Amino acid sequence: MKKWILALLPALLLTGCVPKVPTNSETTPDTASVETEQETAQTESFIITLYPDAAPISCENFENLVEEGFYDGLTFHRVVQDFMAQGGDPTLQGKEKSAAIKGEFKANGVENTLSHKRGIVSMARTPEYDSATSQFFICYTDDCSSLDGSYAAFGEVTEGMEVVDHFLDVPREVGSDGALSAPTSPIVMEKVEMIEDDEAGNPRAEVTVSIPAD
Repeated sequence: MKKWILALLPALLLTGCVPKVPTNSETTPDTASVETEQETAQTESFIITLYPDAAPISCENFENLVEEGFYDGLTFHRVVQDFMAQGGDPTLQGKEKSAAIKGEFKANGVENTLSHKRGIVSMARTPEYDSATSQFFICYTDDCSSLDGSYAAFGEVTEGMEVVDHFLDVPREVGSDGALSAPTSPIVMEKVEMIEDDEAGNPRAEVTVSIPAD
């Protein structure tokens, strides 16, 4: 199985960012441990607004996965202070990975007007430009604009960003990326579903998560 390690980008050596961009880790907790932790978890939700004008392929891919219930039960397996929270890894969850899609960013010949600022949602990938499948990440700070032009931003957390901030309250240990990134208790996407479009006609998804209680 290919290990999802992303290329080192010198621009990521900004204050608050780690020297590895979002990777598709294969350290998702098993089902038994997820069920145990859910007993002491609090349930919250946030809304992601998709921007098809900027990244139509990525938006369609995400929406299709949501509609088929692909993300339900998966986790946010990588959470890095002042960088990002990443989820959507089906490894060890009994679900098929989705097909790879075209990377919609400048380095791959696609003009994408979205900048990786706080709240922006973008696709994780391997060093291959057209390798993104289901994993996505949510930026915690504006400093990660260094990812612009190299990763396909396709949406934004427009309601409930404080919920994503709560992920940082979950104890973490050093992950395979060498950062304090791996939650010791699973942050589970209980339900991801499409809801009514915004006033501009942009699709929206509501993500309901179980966050381990303090």
